Amino acid sequence: MADVPPESSTSDGSAAHAPAAEGGSPKGSAPRIPLPETSSPESDHAADGEPPVELGEVRIGDWYAHATTMSGVGFLTIARRLPSLIGQAVRMAWRASPRDALATVSLSVLGGVFTAFGLLATTGVLQALFSAGPTPDRVKAALPSLLLVGAAATLRTGLQAGAGWAQSRLEPQVARIAEKQLYDLTTRVELIRFDDPDFHDSLQRARTRGVSTVDSVVDSAIDVLTGLIGLGAAAGVLGILHPVLLPLLVLAVIPDAWAAVRSARMRYTTMYGLIPVRRRKWILSELMAERETAAEIRSFTMRRFLMRLYDAVAGAEQEVVLRLARRQTVAKVIGEALGGLGTAIVYVALGVLLAIGAVPLAVAGTAVLAIRSGQGSLANLMHSTNRLYEEGLYFTDFLDFCTLGREGFGPARPLPAPSAFGRITVDEVTFHYPGKDDPALDQVSIHLDRGEVVALVGENGSGKTTLSKVIAGLYDPGRGQVRWDDVDLRQVDHEDLRSRIAVIAQDHTRWPLTAKDNIAMGLEKGEEALHASAAVAGADQVIAELPHGYRTLLDRRFKDGHEPSGGQWQRIAVARGFYRDAPLLICDEPTAALDARAEHALFERIREHADGRTVLLITHRLASVRFADRIYVLDHGKVVEQGTHNELMAYDGIYADLYNLQASAYDTTNHKNPSRV
Repeated sequence: MADVPPESSTSDGSAAHAPAAEGGSPKGSAPRIPLPETSSPESDHAADGEPPVELGEVRIGDWYAHATTMSGVGFLTIARRLPSLIGQAVRMAWRASPRDALATVSLSVLGGVFTAFGLLATTGVLQALFSAGPTPDRVKAALPSLLLVGAAATLRTGLQAGAGWAQSRLEPQVARIAEKQLYDLTTRVELIRFDDPDFHDSLQRARTRGVSTVDSVVDSAIDVLTGLIGLGAAAGVLGILHPVLLPLLVLAVIPDAWAAVRSARMRYTTMYGLIPVRRRKWILSELMAERETAAEIRSFTMRRFLMRLYDAVAGAEQEVVLRLARRQTVAKVIGEALGGLGTAIVYVALGVLLAIGAVPLAVAGTAVLAIRSGQGSLANLMHSTNRLYEEGLYFTDFLDFCTLGREGFGPARPLPAPSAFGRITVDEVTFHYPGKDDPALDQVSIHLDRGEVVALVGENGSGKTTLSKVIAGLYDPGRGQVRWDDVDLRQVDHEDLRSRIAVIAQDHTRWPLTAKDNIAMGLEKGEEALHASAAVAGADQVIAELPHGYRTLLDRRFKDGHEPSGGQWQRIAVARGFYRDAPLLICDEPTAALDARAEHALFERIREHADGRTVLLITHRLASVRFADRIYVLDHGKVVEQGTHNELMAYDGIYADLYNLQASAYDTTNHKNPSRV
């Protein structure tokens, strides 16, 4: 989550929100989400004398940067924006299925044509029925027009059914390509983007609502086109019957349009501001319902505390949503009242035209049907426009993220990765995380020769893992170079480079996949390589105990799934690195979850596996790096010492101090006799 200043508590138990960070609310202060006082026995803090909860990041100032733009949006703005939205939606539909997109639009247009044709044919029916003469003769005269009306209605119904079928086929196809586009971007952008709060916020908006609205935007865009076609058909008929009826119809629809636009703007602005609140609520709900946290919740008796947090966040959200519902209802009532007045004016005007003889009775009857048809199309159009506008705002979030994601691919890298190297050189590398002033790495220079075991040591936060990610091509340095021999990695295709690097991470992912897939990670090198890498890591013993061997799902949430222990997972993660069989192996705390015997065995295997390969070893357990060819000591992003174990011990600096501290824990001569304590 983004860094946010904590909130201070007020005397009434609510949270006083800190001013918005720069770039947030334009007036410099964040809109406040009031925290309601709870009254249930489970969460009544005041009665129990419990302190008020602090919600930390639950403020919405930074999220309201877009709200100031939204507050000025009116009907004309929406009218100008709809063509662009419709165009984007149609292009998305075309990408999903050109055949279904073309069928939907063309059949809808033809349906509108037959709607207009049927209305005009109705005039002939009414003229025949209202003419002078015997009733049988009038009915007989109306039969040709009646047949035309029936044929038009039948064709229109068939065309609309076909358009609906094609449209229903489009929805799942559009949803699929939208999700594929989103996750193609999230898996391709440079890793550093995930350390950027702005990127995270954009991704959150795209994932929470943006991608799920793409199919509904396409659906609504098609409905808007259909409504426009139907309304255009009715308006065309009215214009032919009498030009005065057309502007009166427009007068009747303006209030509904205003209400729809205002309601959509209210909802989007509110939902946009509630994103951080809902994210916190979701995180809390996950904490209270996941197996991984269940034991600690009970061990530390956190249930009441978590429920208080959840109740405060949910209460804040509820208050905002209730206010939104009240405001939307007022806008809807006003819009419908004005719309009813406009409709009344239309019918009064039609009556006046009849009274003065400006239109014959048959034309007036057709006009009534056309007005009713137009109002029906208008109702569908306004509903679809409202939905398209509202969902289109979230759809724009999705499109904006796609643009941002494509920018995150980084510059073109024309060179293939070298198949091997004689030396990896890190030359004067400086690296900053986004939004941080202090460098994580500050003019770091090291080298790794082929076949060496090189260790990075230092206290937490010294930059060891960051340096390993720069060497692995996961981060680009801000200044300086990383070279494989003479090849600058900035010029190398990173996907190709990473296929030549194996990483054993401390915070490895426990994939809910089979044991085989947890080792192979999508590569197919055959059973022999799979079994060999598992044996080198000691994971073969773990897999031998699984009920279905390599085919066992490693997640207890699935039927017949199995959950390995932390140490067993560590061995499987180590097997991943060995399976890749790359010229560079990066081991970041590979033994963190292993017992002493397994740790010793693993380091022996790493040394054996390093024959002809280069190993970069990161560990806090300094006894394991004594036999490294070279050790680099980092402190606050700088290399402060380097050399072999003996050289660094003789130097008597940070490394020697850390080593002696760890060694003293095993020196029983320095411990007091427990019997004398």
